[in-house]
Amino acid sequence: MKIIKEPTRIKAAGEPVKVIEEFIGNVNSSTDEISIARMKSPKGWSEPGQTPEFDEYTLVLKGTLVVETRELKKEIRDNEAVITKKGEWVRYSTPYEGGAEYIAICSPAFSMERAHRD
Repeated sequence: MKIIKEPTRIKAAGEPVKVIEEFIGNVNSSTDEISIARMKSPKGWSEPGQTPEFDEYTLVLKGTLVVETRELKKEIRDNEAVITKKGEWVRYSTPYEGGAEYIAICSPAFSMERAHRD
C-alpha cells in the first residue's frame, strides 16, 4: 500500500497559467501505468492541441471545459465527463467566466513525451 499525502504541482502548458496537482503519476508517485491529477484553469486558458499516446478520462467538477477534436467541439460542464482516446487529436480550453476545476486520468500516465503537442 502507498499513501499519497499530497499532490505535486506540475507546470502546465498554455496561457494564462493553469494549476496541475498530480496525485498519482510519473512525477508524484513514480507510477507509469496511470496518472490522476486535479486541474484548475482560469477563464481564457487554452493549450496547444495534442495527439497523445494515452487515453484520457476527464471529470468536470466545476465550471465548463471545452474539448475540441478534429470532428467535434463540445462544452463539458459540472458533473459531466468525457473520454478521449490515444491517437486522437484534442485541445482543451476554459474560455468562460470562472474557468473550470476537473480531474484528469490518463492511461498510461501523462508525460510530455507521450502528449505530442502541436
